[in-house]
Amino acid sequence: MKWLKIRQSFLLIIGGMFLFLSCKETSINEPLEEGTEPPGKVKNVQVENLPGGAELTYTLPDDEDLLYVRAEYTLDTGKEMEVKASYYDNSLKIEGYADSTSQEVTLYAVNRNEIESEPVSVTINPKRSKIWDVYNSITARAAFGGINVEAENPERNDIAILVMLKDDFGEWEIHPQSIYTSTDEINANLREGLDTLRQDFAITVRDRWLNYTDTLVTELKPLYEAPIPKSGYSGYPLEGDAPHHPSNSLNNLWDGNLMHWPGVYLTNRDYQPSEPHTLTIDVGMETKLSRIVIWDYPEYYTGGRIYYYLGCPKRFEIWGASDPTIEDPENWMEQDNWHKLGTYEETKPSGLPYGEQSNEDYQTANAGFSWDFDIAAPEVRYLRIRNLENWNGFTHIAISEVQVYGDPTP
Repeated sequence: MKWLKIRQSFLLIIGGMFLFLSCKETSINEPLEEGTEPPGKVKNVQVENLPGGAELTYTLPDDEDLLYVRAEYTLDTGKEMEVKASYYDNSLKIEGYADSTSQEVTLYAVNRNEIESEPVSVTINPKRSKIWDVYNSITARAAFGGINVEAENPERNDIAILVMLKDDFGEWEIHPQSIYTSTDEINANLREGLDTLRQDFAITVRDRWLNYTDTLVTELKPLYEAPIPKSGYSGYPLEGDAPHHPSNSLNNLWDGNLMHWPGVYLTNRDYQPSEPHTLTIDVGMETKLSRIVIWDYPEYYTGGRIYYYLGCPKRFEIWGASDPTIEDPENWMEQDNWHKLGTYEETKPSGLPYGEQSNEDYQTANAGFSWDFDIAAPEVRYLRIRNLENWNGFTHIAISEVQVYGDPTP
């Protein structure tokens, strides 16, 4: 009998627990507020038209259970858009248009029960999107092995500059090296060993909402280019060149090792002459050179690897000569036998502060920086890198690999 009473008590407790949990679950699924009245409408909507959209400012309804304001609109592409702003704000931003045509936006106030107010419609007149400014700034020219595209993107918008060539069937096909970036100064070479035949290239700009500009069609004749064989490279230290780190040698610059210590090249950071650090190499043949690709050395940093750091070159010059004679180490740049092939500056695509990098920053540096030589420069054999400033503010150099390109035919 005693056992029966205990069993009945246990069942009563279990039943109570299930009843409690059931009530608890029901209460969770119920609305937070009991009211079913819709909130009031937003009022006094003010429109500030912007490139590609508008900023809407409004007066919120005086409802204690107001949760957010929702804007609904449709892009020219047909995509339906929705933007929300919490009740802490009295404005929201409309984005995604390409052209300056009138558009309708519908606003709703929504309470904590997800009950929406009556709609309020407002007309906006977006200014023309900034992708048109990028498009109008494009300059395309022939380059060795392909074409060069320059453009300006001062707002650092996420854009794609799509370069197209015709396939075997005469249809336009997007080049795999088309430009996807948010950097402000765009200077990219599209190289795939294109035939040195005059051909048409089509260029258009696209934003992240899939809006497109017009298409620029230009006829260009790529210049012949091929890698200068690394088998002919050798170090050629000249008077005035900076001493290197004791664990490295110039031969590391063409060993195929793009990042791993000690197969890289660093000048001695303790060497502090009045002139910037320099290094000199012999590419093994006197010829018309088109460019050099430089892979910086990524330092070990907080468990990973980081570019744009310490001795990675930031501002530098490259000089060339067929006769490498140095008569005066302090004034060698004034000698007739040395020709400046270019002045260069690395830029971090993201614009992040020193010691920080985005995935785009890392991928850009890891692919190697390609620096074009002056097309008017004479044929040269010897190259001298003069580092004006590294990312740490000094002039010592930290690079992993180089590859020189040009016309290696006799």
